[in-house]
Amino acid sequence: MHKPSYYMVNAITLYRLLAAPVLLTLLFNHELAIFKWLLAVSFLTDAVDGYLARKFKVTSVFGSILDSVSDDLTTAVAIIGIALINPGFLKKEIVWIVIQVVFFITQIGFALFRYGKISSFHTYLAKFVTVFQAIFLVLFYWLPEPVYPLFYFVAVLTILDLLEEIILVLIIPKWETDIKGLYWILKRQRT
Repeated sequence: MHKPSYYMVNAITLYRLLAAPVLLTLLFNHELAIFKWLLAVSFLTDAVDGYLARKFKVTSVFGSILDSVSDDLTTAVAIIGIALINPGFLKKEIVWIVIQVVFFITQIGFALFRYGKISSFHTYLAKFVTVFQAIFLVLFYWLPEPVYPLFYFVAVLTILDLLEEIILVLIIPKWETDIKGLYWILKRQRT
């Protein structure tokens, strides 16, 4: 492992973790202009750290968990912002939001019970969903109205991703990271 690259990648991920409370503070202080820029940077660093980790081959258990926690916190802060800035949107879309939250909590709960820690699969579907979640959440703060078709698309993808991860937790006996997806796990189990 190339240590400088390892530290650089984890430092980028750590930025996202440390940015979450800063973003919350900006929200509660009504500093939306700064908040939306830093939120966009946080989502961008998610793409950068993953790319660099694969390029320099510096993936680790610590880095995978740090990445997953940082991703979840960034998304949570963005959703808290929606609740503060546009609670009407949450009321209107409460069913979609509750379904996603229930699936998320179920997945986390199953992983904690089975592995003693959160999952960090980083499946292809999860990566795909993360891109569209980031696009929706960033646009939410930059445009005057939410992009509803994009929201529904992201909601369905998120539910499918969480369902896949729940199934993965149920069928993979030991904690693993960087799994391509359910298809590849089933294929691996058949051989």
